[in-house]
Amino acid sequence: MTREASPGRGLAALFAFALVGLLAIPLVALATSVGPRSLAAGFTHPLFGPAAWLSLRTSALAMFLTVLGGLPLAYWLARSDAKLRPWVGALVALPIVVPPSVLGVALLRAFGRQGWLGSAGGGSLAFGESAVVLAQLIVAAPFFVHAAANAFRDLDPQLVAVARTLGATRAGAMRRVVLPAARPGLLAALGLAWARALGEFGATLLFAGSLPGRTQTLPLAIFHALESDVTLAVTLSVLLLGLGALLFAALRLAGGRARRAS
Repeated sequence: MTREASPGRGLAALFAFALVGLLAIPLVALATSVGPRSLAAGFTHPLFGPAAWLSLRTSALAMFLTVLGGLPLAYWLARSDAKLRPWVGALVALPIVVPPSVLGVALLRAFGRQGWLGSAGGGSLAFGESAVVLAQLIVAAPFFVHAAANAFRDLDPQLVAVARTLGATRAGAMRRVVLPAARPGLLAALGLAWARALGEFGATLLFAGSLPGRTQTLPLAIFHALESDVTLAVTLSVLLLGLGALLFAALRLAGGRARRAS
């Protein structure tokens, strides 16, 4: 039996390593395509500073709003027996499979000048910094909620019950028991969502535009640079790759420390 299973395991390992290679080769090619001088020039280029600061500022606000609403929603999806739960879960997950360009058009129809709110006299949210935040939230929040719900599902369901028998309120049990126990998974969920928000392009372009210094995030600046200066576009891409990798690594490190502490 072992001899028969060994070729299958070898073939599976071959496909696994091939997939890892396909994922790694483009990133390695990008990271090694520019030198220190090009990186320094890109870092000081007028396109980089405003776009990077806008991306960090708006994505941080989008993540704050995502966590604010996503934590209770993820816990409800993980623990509730309500009949609506599968439908709500499907609705929350839908933006993951919908192309960002479609989400951008949907945001225009909902919040644009000719959309539901605009035509009702509520004003337009499009083509401003708030549009950038909303686009990033729409595309990234489902990743956080889905991963956070899985983190809550992995916990012992008796944790809250035991904490309640020891005198803790429901909110106290959530704050002192559930959230610390789920912290590694929640930080990983936040890292995934934040990286997605930083890299958001399609919905932001259609809903917020690409106005330098106002709505031009770093991915949009890369697209703008690609039209006239490929080297600059590659350099900005490497800088964005490094920024996302640093952010994701920091949250993963914090998650690892939380896992060891718990």
